[in-house]
Amino acid sequence: MNREAGAGAGAGAGAGAVVLRRARAADARAAADVWLRSFAAALPTVVRPRSDTEVRAYFRHVVVERYETWVAEEADGAVAGVMVLEGEELSQLYLAPERRGCGIGDRFVALAKERRAAGLSLWTFQVNAPARRFYERHGFTPVEWTDGDRNEEREPDVRYRWRP
Repeated sequence: MNREAGAGAGAGAGAGAVVLRRARAADARAAADVWLRSFAAALPTVVRPRSDTEVRAYFRHVVVERYETWVAEEADGAVAGVMVLEGEELSQLYLAPERRGCGIGDRFVALAKERRAAGLSLWTFQVNAPARRFYERHGFTPVEWTDGDRNEEREPDVRYRWRP
């Protein structure tokens, strides 16, 4: 459950109204719902091995509690995106489908690079061409291609790395 799906493309209008902040326990459900909606929109051919209930429990008991989790919060309090850093890995970056292309993903990547100035790595599915273009535009380079035998979805993926 750590392949990037909803990375936004480009910086458009509306990103300024969004605040990036550390997630709190109360954000877990909304962050999981963004993940679920983003995954469904960006990766319709990828089979999820976990139910919606399991994904929400994972966010509640693992992601928000154990990892450096950030949310993009709209002016009305709605969560428009989620980013998770695990060590030097950008393990999650998902945006609400209607908020893609608004610059939120760009802001999350800038924040990740600031928080991990020595470098970052991440995985994304090979079929996710928009995410791959997004990360390459942000200076990430592919360093490993797999047949998916090491991820839960059994989907071919690619590891990216960014070094300053």
